[in-house]
Amino acid sequence: MSPVSEALCPRPPSHSGMIDETVAEIEAMQTHSSSVVAVKAANALRELADREYPTVSEYLRDLEHNSNALRRANPSHASLHTTQRDIVTAVDESNPDTVADAVAATEDAIDRVVDEVMTAKEDAAVAAAERFEDGDTILTHDYSSTLLEAIELAARDGVHLDVYVTEARPRYIGRKTVRTLAGIDRVTPHLLTDAAAGHILDSCDRVVVGMTCIVDEQLYNRVGTLPIAATAGELEVPMTVVGSSTKIIDEGGFAFQNENRSATEVIREPTEGFEVVNPTYDATPLHLVDTVVTDEGVERP
Repeated sequence: MSPVSEALCPRPPSHSGMIDETVAEIEAMQTHSSSVVAVKAANALRELADREYPTVSEYLRDLEHNSNALRRANPSHASLHTTQRDIVTAVDESNPDTVADAVAATEDAIDRVVDEVMTAKEDAAVAAAERFEDGDTILTHDYSSTLLEAIELAARDGVHLDVYVTEARPRYIGRKTVRTLAGIDRVTPHLLTDAAAGHILDSCDRVVVGMTCIVDEQLYNRVGTLPIAATAGELEVPMTVVGSSTKIIDEGGFAFQNENRSATEVIREPTEGFEVVNPTYDATPLHLVDTVVTDEGVERP
């Protein structure tokens, strides 16, 4: 198994308590890829098949309740929102006559959305891999499983890449990225602090990042993306965003919600007399992005 595949295929929890475990894992940000979060959350709903329900209506109410709990665990993830709503809507519209019918419809809906997410993710990675050229030097921020897959595909085709990875403080998610890259042949990874991005950007061919979502002409991604994009624009270094088209929200029904995380992620000492600001994401205007690469192709905002 490749380094990227190992990172994307953690052992799933048992059905017993799967939903509660998945909610806790999402809230704790133990899984950093939003696509992987969407798949885990979808699979967690399989737990309902092991429960007893006297009526179809009670099953549907519990499905809605648990799906809402999974979505609330991270309301910023567009793919989590859309896949959960797709599952609930599909089961409801199947008009099940029995609980067994409702369970079967749930299983079918989960299988479908998981396949759609993974296929879109893989297709986006293939499209992104084709844009790398041998000898490219790139800078990336945060942890994107789709981008990691793209880099691995490009390297497998003989492309050599120098990749600078910011730590993505305060949770240091970039360290996971650079460790994964270190296991890929033809890739030379480097780790640097977020604040040092401007120091290295003028020697990079492009910035390439994943995305949490794109809503209303704004790229929402791990905090620190905006200053990198603004600096890259000033230095005329092109910026590419890579991800599944399911993360681009063109219609209503989803409102991005940022999250201020615990101050202890930033400082362990007492915080008397001052406030710690620790947002999870920031918003980058799409005019700072040169290209968006998805499973549907390449777009220029």
